[in-house]
Parts: sequence; C-alpha cells; structure tokens
Amino acid sequence: MIITITDEARAQIKEMMQDEPAEAKLRFGVKGGGCSGLSYALGFEEEYNEELNVLEVINDIPVVISKQDIPMLEETVIDFKENLMGGGFSIKNPQAAYSCGCGSSFRPEDYKGEIEKC
Repeated sequence: MIITITDEARAQIKEMMQDEPAEAKLRFGVKGGGCSGLSYALGFEEEYNEELNVLEVINDIPVVISKQDIPMLEETVIDFKENLMGGGFSIKNPQAAYSCGCGSSFRPEDYKGEIEKC
C-alpha cells in the first residue's frame, strides 16, 4: 500500500463522493507550487491512464496516484481533523524534508525545483 487513509478521512471522502459519479476515484498527487516547492493535490476523477497511474483500493476508497509521484508519497497518511473552524484534511508525509506551516506544501530532501515566496 502506497498511502494510508484513516477512518476519519475515509468517512469524509465517502461523504464527498456521494456528489460524484459512481465511477469516481480519489486522485492524490503532487503538483508544482506552494511556498515549499510542491503542493498536494486531492480531487476526484472518473477515468485515468493505466500506463501512467496506479489504482489501489485503500480503506474502501479507490485511489489513483501517478507513478511518478509514488516516491514522493510513499507511506503518507491522509487524515481528517475537525476543529473550531470546521475541519480539513491533514497529510503526514515521511518523504517531506520540509513542510510549510499550513501543511499544504512540502519539499522532499532532493527537490531541485522553484520555490514560491509566501
């Protein structure tokens, strides 16, 4: 298993998937940008390219991850936490050598890309 989805995150994702087509899968990945260099991307999609992506069912959620993102996401835990301001997803990534304060961007040890100023 590449990533872990906690029971709290599973419940939130399942609730969100009710508004998506039956074929929808969770897309988890990495995109350039953010104050640490890379940002996490979470969304839903119906179709994916089997040559470029991996499909795993994690905690009863079908998850699509780009093969090129796997080294940066291995052993990542996706959680959902409630707080006074509502709630949000929390991502713990052991591949991140640095994470910004908001937790939505990170930088692996060997990252060579551009970094935006916060």
